[in-house]
Amino acid sequence: MLDFCRRTLIGKPKADSGKAKADNVTEARKEKAIAKPSHAPRIAAGASLLPQVQRLSRDQHDISRKDISPNALKVLYRLKDAGFDAYLVGGCIRDLLLGIKPKDFDVVTNAKPEQVKQVFRNCRLIGRRFRLAHVVFGREIIEVATFRGHHSGTEDDAETAPKLKTSSLSDHGQILRDNVYGSIEEDAERRDFTINALYYSVNDFSVYDFANGMQAIAERKIELIGDPETRYREDPVRILRAIRFATKLNMQIAPAAAEPIPQLAVMLKNIPPPRLFDELVKLLLAGKAFDNFMLMRDTRVLKQLLPQLDKLLKQEPEGKAFQLATKALQDTDARVAVEKPVTPAFIFAALLWYPVELRSQTLMTDGLSELDAMNIAMTEVLDDVQRTIAIPKRFTLAMRDIWALQSRLTKRAGRRAFKLLEQPKFRGAFDFLQLRAQAEDGNLTELALWWERFQFADDTDRLQLINQLGKEGVDKGPRRRRNYKRKRTAE
Repeated sequence: MLDFCRRTLIGKPKADSGKAKADNVTEARKEKAIAKPSHAPRIAAGASLLPQVQRLSRDQHDISRKDISPNALKVLYRLKDAGFDAYLVGGCIRDLLLGIKPKDFDVVTNAKPEQVKQVFRNCRLIGRRFRLAHVVFGREIIEVATFRGHHSGTEDDAETAPKLKTSSLSDHGQILRDNVYGSIEEDAERRDFTINALYYSVNDFSVYDFANGMQAIAERKIELIGDPETRYREDPVRILRAIRFATKLNMQIAPAAAEPIPQLAVMLKNIPPPRLFDELVKLLLAGKAFDNFMLMRDTRVLKQLLPQLDKLLKQEPEGKAFQLATKALQDTDARVAVEKPVTPAFIFAALLWYPVELRSQTLMTDGLSELDAMNIAMTEVLDDVQRTIAIPKRFTLAMRDIWALQSRLTKRAGRRAFKLLEQPKFRGAFDFLQLRAQAEDGNLTELALWWERFQFADDTDRLQLINQLGKEGVDKGPRRRRNYKRKRTAE
């Protein structure tokens, strides 16, 4: 009993002192966390990457609500009625000022994504790297983003659990996660190009220019906000966006923005392949494919995206690989101009045909048959490309069909020509053959002309065209099957 009382009376202060010590440690950690700046800001206090904001009143710009999507206006007014600030931002404002009809309308607000979802029933939240709200109106989607803020050191603290981090940078300065929210001024600083830091408000129908974007539009220049190298490192896709905007808007990339591109283009390999495919499709299917191709070649971007093609172009700058690529891209631009359908499969087939053919010829010299060599070459080239650009399977299958039919188009004997006409990919393969004929000339021109006549002839004329081929048109007929009798084994 005495020992129990002694332990109770003497041990309790020790426990209290231990608890007090733990509380002191906890308080010290809290004070340390409070004393530690939530982030070491990228710019000094009071400094800004932006000049003084310029306000263009309704009578100083040509943007009318008649030119804005009614659904985008619904989003703006409903956010306004819910007590939030909301603006149209970026490319849609830029295009309206240039007299171009925007393809989509983006909204930026001080409401968090979860708050936007509460305002709109037809809203879904997407994205991990950038948390966004999509407000769906049938086929039209209005993208709503929260004002982006500057990164802070707290998120980079080693004690913070990865799942709780709202921002993350790679060792190369690339933004991996960016759910940091801030003010409209911070959001403008986080924009990539000056021509995209334009905001339209339905409160007073004014345009707010945070980065001299109006001046850049007048001077036809693509300029980055802040240090170009830093901005490219944050998101290397900005290199492709700079190229696309320059050709789309008939502008020039400013010297300061163009200078780092050849050295930093290698960072495109750090971009996820699916995202890189999407960006490349925008470059190739927007009606400026040829101009984008030439600019990518000049800035060494093509070397990082399609190294097999770039190697051939260096060996023969104006050779058949260049001729086929340019003719395919120019034809694509012509089809886009008249609103005819285009497919990435045909363009990539043209860009990668000669790397496939070269590899196939190498394998044939090693003793493989033409069919086996072509199949292996197609697989190897596509596997190599997929490491950088994730071309979806529906396109790679179409590419393989177009490539495989090229050798079959040379074999027209007997019923082969009739059977080829029934192939689902015949038309694509024939169009591809015509492009090859323009790039190479020679025997392919005669072959393409023969197939053009064969397609539009009647059955009698088709048989005559086949007979005119001479020995090549002789149908050997089906091989006769031999029946071998099984030998009886002696019992």
